Amino acid sequence: MQRVDNWVTRFEETFLALLLAAMTIISFTQVVARYGFNTGWGGALELTRILFAWLILFGMSYGVKIGSHLGVDAFIRLLPQKAFRVVAVFGAFCGVLYALILLYAGWLSWLGIDVNTSFRQTGALGYWHFMFQRGFGLDDLRYPELIQEIFGTQDRVQRWIAYIMLPIGLALFGFRCLQAMIAIIKGERETMIAAHEAEELVAEHKDELKD
Repeated sequence: MQRVDNWVTRFEETFLALLLAAMTIISFTQVVARYGFNTGWGGALELTRILFAWLILFGMSYGVKIGSHLGVDAFIRLLPQKAFRVVAVFGAFCGVLYALILLYAGWLSWLGIDVNTSFRQTGALGYWHFMFQRGFGLDDLRYPELIQEIFGTQDRVQRWIAYIMLPIGLALFGFRCLQAMIAIIKGERETMIAAHEAEELVAEHKDELKD
């Protein structure tokens, strides 16, 4: 399990760094081209939006890993330690359930819940599969002419390529929530949300504050 966690962590950190670098480079070159040479790339804005969406979807799992998601825990902190842990485990379980439902809602029918099995109701996997089958193109993002000639692709980049981050991001989020739930049960972690950073800072610098 630790080996899988280390691999996923390295993958997340590397991919997030690449996304940030790509967004920065594209935005910078577009500004230089537009204001310096009165030109630009028509698909830059759409590509930047897609990369930003990927950053959010991919970053939410890493946020669970490092405990950076914000949350309100003023009430549950008043509970006894055992009750606090139960609530914390339940919160992590809700995160796993949320990811599973958004990934594919069809499994709820196994529990006797009536679920419409159309692609719109089967979550990110169903929606991505629908886009993959139809091959719809994005609005402005197009393949270079060289790529079109070599591989015989269509003019516009397919939407399924941009939307593939939906199932990947949700799967990683579910994995991190499950990992957090196990860590809370074992007593290795308190909650999924961010710790009391202000209190920690005060504790770290209490000697300086006294001076």
